[in-house]
Amino acid sequence: MTETQKELRCPQCSSERLYKDGLRYLKNGLSVQRWLCRECGYRFTDPDFAKKSLWKNPPFRLNSQNDPGYYCQGNNDHLGREPAAIMAANTLVKVEIPSKSGQAGATQTEHGLILEYAWKLKKRGLAEGSIKTRCYQLTQLVKHGADLNNPESVETVLATENLTASQKKNRVLAYSSYCKTMGIKWTPFKVKYQPKQPFIPLESELDQLIAACGKRTAAFLQTLKDTGARAGEIAKLKWTDVNFENNTISINESEKGSNTRTLKVSPKTITMIKNLPNKYGEYVFNPKPPLAASIKESLQLVRKRLAKNLQNPRFLQIHFHTFRHWKATMEYAKTKDILHVRQLLGHKQIQSTLVYTTLVNFEADEYIVKRPKTSEEEDELIKAGFEYVRFDDKMQVPIYRKRK
Repeated sequence: MTETQKELRCPQCSSERLYKDGLRYLKNGLSVQRWLCRECGYRFTDPDFAKKSLWKNPPFRLNSQNDPGYYCQGNNDHLGREPAAIMAANTLVKVEIPSKSGQAGATQTEHGLILEYAWKLKKRGLAEGSIKTRCYQLTQLVKHGADLNNPESVETVLATENLTASQKKNRVLAYSSYCKTMGIKWTPFKVKYQPKQPFIPLESELDQLIAACGKRTAAFLQTLKDTGARAGEIAKLKWTDVNFENNTISINESEKGSNTRTLKVSPKTITMIKNLPNKYGEYVFNPKPPLAASIKESLQLVRKRLAKNLQNPRFLQIHFHTFRHWKATMEYAKTKDILHVRQLLGHKQIQSTLVYTTLVNFEADEYIVKRPKTSEEEDELIKAGFEYVRFDDKMQVPIYRKRK
C-alpha cells in the first residue's frame, strides 16, 4: 500500500482497504485518482485533492451532485429525478443514427419512439436493467436503418446484417416486446440458437475467490454460493430475512417472476452476514445500483489478480450468476431430485431447471474422502459440507465425502 493510500480512508465506512479505480479526466486537462473501497464498495476521489495539487476550486467531485456522472450511477432515486433506465435509454438513442432510407429527421423520430417504449415498460414495473437492454437492442436495429413502426423494414435488417444467432435472437425478442407494447401487429420468426453451456467452476476456486475479497464482497459472494439466488435478490436482502437462530435466509424480493423461498445456509454464511456493520438501514447490502456495480468491480479486480498469481485463467469466467449455476448443479448431483432444485432456484417452469441435469458428469475420483476419528472431527466435516457415505467396519470409523 502506498503512502498516499495509507492517508486515505473511505468517507462512508472509514476503511483503509482501498483499490485504485482508474482516473477521472477533468475538463481542464488534469486527472484525479479514483478509489474503490473493498469493504463497502463506495467510490470516491481524494477529498484533499485540491490542497495537494494546482487544481483550485474544483467544479465537482465524484459521487457529488455536481458530478456529471452522478445520476448515471443510480444515485437519483431519492431526488425524484428521471429513472436511471430512462436516462440510459435516452443516452443510447441520442447517438446519431445513420438512416439507410435517407429520411430526414429519422433520428429524432426513433429517439422519441424508444423513449416512449422505455417509459411504458417503466410504468409496468419492468426492471431497469431489462429496459436498458431492450432499448439497446432497438437502438442497434435503428442504427442499421430499421423503421421500428415497419416490421418489414426490421425483418430486412435482421436478414441482411451479419449477426450471430445470439444477437439475432436478442433483436427479435426486443422488437417483439416493442410491437406488443406499442400495439403493432407482427409475428416473430424463430431463430435457431443453441445457448452455450454455463461454466461450472470447482468449489475450491469459488472459495479462493471469496477468501481474496474484502469483508462485504466476501459475504455477498458467500451468500450467493450458499443460496443459489440471483445477485439482485441478495442485494435486496433485509436483516429481517435472515434467521440467525435457524440458519435460514428468505428470498422475499425475487426477480424475473421467480417464487419466494426460504433456504437453509451454512453457519459460515450466517456468521459472515452477522459480522457486517449495519449501514444501510433495513438492508444487509445496499440495494441501489452504485453498490452492486462496486461489488462487481471488486470481483473483477480480484479474479483478475488470482488468475495472474495462480496461473489459472478459469477465474476470469466466474461472475455473479456462476454461483447460481454451481449451486444448482451440485444440488442435483447430490440429490438427483429436479423438483428440489426447482424449489431452490425459485423457478416456476421446470424447463428452466432441466438444463442442470446434464451440465456435469461427475466421476468417483472427484470426491474428497475423510474418515473422522472423533465426534469433534465429524462435526467439523458436517459443517464444511461433507456428506455421510457409510461406516468403515475395518477401521471402525464413518466415511464422509465432498465434491471437489
